[in-house]
Amino acid sequence: MKKLIKVAAISWATVSLMLMAQYSVAASDFVGVRQITAASKERGSDLAVTVWYPADAGGKPVTLGENRFFVGTDAMLEAPLSRGKYPLILLSHGAGLGGTPQAMSWIATPLAKQGFVVAAPVHFGNGGANRSAEETMKLWLRPADISATLDTIEKQPLFENHFKFGRIGVLGLSMGGNTALLLAGGRIDPARLASYCDNDALNPSLCKWVKESSVDLHSTDMKLAGRDNEDKRIEFIMAIDPAPVDVFQADAFSKVSIPVEIVNLGQPGTIPLTALALGIAMAIPNGSYSTISDASHYSLLGECKPDAGAMAESENIGDPICSDGNGQSRLEIHQELVTMAIEAFDQKLKSPR
Repeated sequence: MKKLIKVAAISWATVSLMLMAQYSVAASDFVGVRQITAASKERGSDLAVTVWYPADAGGKPVTLGENRFFVGTDAMLEAPLSRGKYPLILLSHGAGLGGTPQAMSWIATPLAKQGFVVAAPVHFGNGGANRSAEETMKLWLRPADISATLDTIEKQPLFENHFKFGRIGVLGLSMGGNTALLLAGGRIDPARLASYCDNDALNPSLCKWVKESSVDLHSTDMKLAGRDNEDKRIEFIMAIDPAPVDVFQADAFSKVSIPVEIVNLGQPGTIPLTALALGIAMAIPNGSYSTISDASHYSLLGECKPDAGAMAESENIGDPICSDGNGQSRLEIHQELVTMAIEAFDQKLKSPR
C-alpha cells in the first residue's frame, strides 16, 4: 500500500540544508529571466509569460516580486542561457497578492538555479492592476493558459534546443494548485462552483471580495466549466495548498494517470476544508500527500518586510499576510518548500526512465 501521509517535522531545516547540498552539483551559478508572450485562443489575446532559466554570466540585475510588503528575489534579465538540456516546469500562480508570476519568484528562482527552466504565464484578472473577482472565479480558463505557454515555449528559438524531450512538469500554488489538478485530469463541478460563495463559510476572504464586486456565480456562464483540461504532455504535477478543492467532480481523480504530489500547509485538523486535499491525493492512483505543520496558506506569499504586517492591518487588507505557523520563519518555510520541490521534480523529471 502506498504511503500517502508524510508530516514534516521541525527538524526539516537541517534536512533541507543537506538536500540542497546534494542537488548543488547540478546548480547553475546564475539565474536568467526573460519576458515572452504566448498566443492564447482562449483569452483572445497574448499572455505575458515570465521565464527563469539556468544562465551564464551576463544580463542586467533585476529583483522580481518585491513590493511594499514583500522581499523580492534577484535574477539576471536577458542573461545568456547556459549550455545544456533542462526539464521544464510550468508554474501557476495564485490570486490576490500572490496573483502574478513575479510573486512566485521565491520558488521559481531556486528551481532555475538547480537546473530547470520555469515558465509562468499571467492568469488574467487574478492579480495586479487588472484584478477582477469575475475573472478570478473562471477557474476553467487557467489550465489553457498553462497549455498555451507550453505550446509557445516548445517553439521558442531560444529554448527549443535546451529541453529534455518529454520532461515537463507543473507546479501550482494556492489557486494555481487547483489549476495543476485540472491539468492532471480533475474536473470542476459547475454546480459546486456556482454555489461556492452562497455563504462565507468556505472562503471568507475570497467570497467577501466576490460579493463586494457584485459577482453572482449563479449567473456566470459556466457551460465550459466542467470540461476536460488534461494536458497529456505533462508528466508530473505538484500542488501546494491547492484551493479551492471543494469544487471538483468527485469521481474524476481516480482516472488520473500521472504522479501527483500534494502538500498542505498547516496542522492536520486545522487546514481549511477548501484547501484540504488529502482525499484527492488518496483518490489519485499515483498520488502522494504531505503537510508542513509550521506553515499557513499565507506562507506561499513572499518573505515579509519588517513593517509589512502592521502596514497591511492599517490598510485593512483583511488577511494576516505575514502570519505563518509556529516554529519556523517564512524564510525557513520557503527553504523547506523549495527543497521539497527540487527533490520531487529531480526524481520525476531528471531520473532515467
